[in-house]
Amino acid sequence: MFKNYLKIAWRSLKKQAFFTFLNTFGLAIGMAGALIISLYIYDELSYDKMFADADRIYRIDTDIKFGGAETKSGESAPPMAETLKRDYAQVEASVRFRTIGSSYVKKVGGDKSAKEDRITYADSTFFEFFGIELLAGNPKTALTGTNSLVLTKSAAEKHFGTTDVIGQNLLLDNTDTYTVTGVVDDMPKNSYFNEYSVFLAMAGNEASREELWGSNNYFTFIKLIPGATAEDFQEPLQGILERYMLPWAQKYFPGMTAESFAASGNYIRYHTLPLTDIHLYSDRVNEMNATSSIQNIYILSFIGLFLIILASVNFMNLSTAHSLKRAKEVGVRKTLGSNKMNLVFQFLTESGLIAFVSLIAALIITLIALPFFNSFTGKSIAIPFAQPIFWLILLAATLVLGLFSGSYPAFFMSRFTPVKTLKGSSAESVGNGRVRNALVIFQFSISVFLIVSTLVVFQQLNYIQSKDLGFTKDQVVLINEMGALGSKTKAFKEQITDMANVESATLSNYYPTPSWRSDTSYFQEGARDQESAIQMQEWAVDTDYLKTMEMELVAGRNFNPQYASDSTAILINEATLPILNMSAEEALGVRISEEIDLENPRYYTIIGVIKDFHYSSLRNNIRALGMSLNSDAENMAVRISGGDYANTIAAIESRWNAMAPGQPLDYRFMDEAFNTTYEAEQKLSQIFFIFTMLSIFIACLGLFGLAAFNAEKRTKEIGVRKVLGATVSQISYRLTVDFLKLVGVAILVSLPLGWYAMDKWLEDFSYRIEIGIGIFALAAVLAIVVAIVTVSYQSIKAAVVNPVKSLRSE
Repeated sequence: MFKNYLKIAWRSLKKQAFFTFLNTFGLAIGMAGALIISLYIYDELSYDKMFADADRIYRIDTDIKFGGAETKSGESAPPMAETLKRDYAQVEASVRFRTIGSSYVKKVGGDKSAKEDRITYADSTFFEFFGIELLAGNPKTALTGTNSLVLTKSAAEKHFGTTDVIGQNLLLDNTDTYTVTGVVDDMPKNSYFNEYSVFLAMAGNEASREELWGSNNYFTFIKLIPGATAEDFQEPLQGILERYMLPWAQKYFPGMTAESFAASGNYIRYHTLPLTDIHLYSDRVNEMNATSSIQNIYILSFIGLFLIILASVNFMNLSTAHSLKRAKEVGVRKTLGSNKMNLVFQFLTESGLIAFVSLIAALIITLIALPFFNSFTGKSIAIPFAQPIFWLILLAATLVLGLFSGSYPAFFMSRFTPVKTLKGSSAESVGNGRVRNALVIFQFSISVFLIVSTLVVFQQLNYIQSKDLGFTKDQVVLINEMGALGSKTKAFKEQITDMANVESATLSNYYPTPSWRSDTSYFQEGARDQESAIQMQEWAVDTDYLKTMEMELVAGRNFNPQYASDSTAILINEATLPILNMSAEEALGVRISEEIDLENPRYYTIIGVIKDFHYSSLRNNIRALGMSLNSDAENMAVRISGGDYANTIAAIESRWNAMAPGQPLDYRFMDEAFNTTYEAEQKLSQIFFIFTMLSIFIACLGLFGLAAFNAEKRTKEIGVRKVLGATVSQISYRLTVDFLKLVGVAILVSLPLGWYAMDKWLEDFSYRIEIGIGIFALAAVLAIVVAIVTVSYQSIKAAVVNPVKSLRSE
């Protein structure tokens, strides 16, 4: 029986090839889009689940408010890990990391260095803690020596050409020698440590042994004992504040108590964040690696669902419309004895067949599209053909999709009355037309919603990239790792400054590009209470920093190399003024000191106030910042005049090679460095654009099919109108206007929803656009134009047909 149903279904689908193609292609596109999104989401949700006991591992995060600044840090104090393991029975093990960024690495005795971008100190228990096996070396002892390190497989092959490197020596930045004591396989791409290639023994980091409870610069992970929960551990964790943090702070603020600390509006709170949640749920400002957001997963999930719904709605609409041509077929079948369920099963077989053919097409489309999708998302996603669970889910989903998409058309056609259909009476009903119209409105509502979302994301990114940052990021070359020059740093700067195409150059420890930098506590002269603390950034710069960055002063003056007193001078930004409770002019001459030396504090005199500039992401407000004079900093920024970048860079590189032979010049342009901060948003906008185009395409396929059906249904009406003198444009208008009314309703429904959703998304940015009427107008115009273009072909095609052909059967 089923074989007979399949045979009839196949013949029927071949007979109506045009509508079969539209249904199959629409479903295939929707399924391919949803499959790609599902694979992406699966990869995002899989982060760090490969580690042993991942469900019991948590990171200690710190929330701090002090000195007018609030910070959400993923790091904690150096003694935190050992203290938690020692004092709390719930803690089975602990481990720490301290990242040091990039370094140039070369074999001892070698003549060429290679850059390693991600290097971190790690406790000796790191590999045992996470259950990571080494390819060579002992995981328990590999990181116990002061100058020992472990390389990933790729790093070992990069520097030595082999993984047989135990006992070999490496030189970091031409200063520190380390012995290779282990080789580990490259970290999985879906892990928190995926970009790290060099692991240094924490024993070589002196600060890790200090009881500095106010210094939060170590990533601390704990493993709870089986049965212990993070919720139960949360309250005991806060005991760290009174037992350790406050006694340490009382050295700087005698008499401080937990009550006075809270009364001043300050706080320190510790939290546990599951290892497997870091990638999607972390809101910390200083992650070891780039993270994503669960919000993006929700957005993509909705887009994937929308694509499937759009494709299903297409199927329903086209099938119910085309069913009117099969009314006589249904009448004959019922006359010959077929009951309602026989017909339903027959039509569901057809829809199921289309769904499974669409699945094959969707898999082919996905295979073709995945390399391109991976290229801009940075993923290595592949279809898991070898996993039975994948096929089980895919086939089940396809079956459900086929049944769901075909259910309404099947039950609709099975209700046809044989007497009426065999007499040629129309099987169309008012209710059926309304359902079809509602489905068209639903389709275009989703499409317009996605158009609005895409336009908002693009406009916000454009705003970020074009906003006045308080400095000029264009035509600036950033040169890192100046330490390779040793004592020649200043001489190198002088050579660069003398070049024809160089306007100026500056040495500093920080660029005004978004990255994590810890704050330092300052106090006004004569004040040492916690209420007077000023939590601010501390940047070391030289006298040419403001000139090179093209920053402005709103009061006072810049550093002057002729003034010896400027060695203890400081520039502050406008964001510091509210904390001082002073105007820019009032702040000039005020002396402030760091918290470091209580006995003999070093005072800095404020000589100038810099106009606020954005040195962090535009998601964050500008925070207090101070610049002090230090020309020994190891980063250089060079402002180039004119557009001859290639020759200027070549000239800089030539001078570098003369002073640091064998050490590659590490440089990048500042505008590129700034834009990498918003890679997540840029990728999201690209994904939005791609799947918005897919949704519009699917909706247009449905509209195209309905327009063809509508034109065919009204063939005789069109012939009569032409005989009576109607022009092609008049007939085209009448065939198009009904669809435009539906699109208009869809626009009215979707615009408020689009505004609400994207206004919520923009709340993550401290500096954002306002969603203006222009975005809504553009979205509406785009939707209308797309609808007109889609429908016009069928309308004009029907309008130009010779009326003799249209009326021949009358």
